[in-house]
Amino acid sequence: MPSDEIRKLLENENLIIGTERTLKALRKGELQKIWVVSNPNPTTQKDIEHYKKITGVEVETLKENNEELGILCKKQHSISVISLKK
Repeated sequence: MPSDEIRKLLENENLIIGTERTLKALRKGELQKIWVVSNPNPTTQKDIEHYKKITGVEVETLKENNEELGILCKKQHSISVISLKK
């Protein structure tokens, strides 16, 4: 996904930034799509794949790494996962 599309997503109030918040919403079945960076934590990747099988949520891998996604989201820390609520 190009960076300009990520910037557009940031304007959406239904966007969730972060692994913990995404996993919590995923467990509740509140998500329609998840974007994962190119270098996620192996545990994070495993958890998302597990819940993806259960819920059927679409998961897309970004070309950006976690530091680049943090910069795109205007955060001072790395971000591994962003997601969109239904």
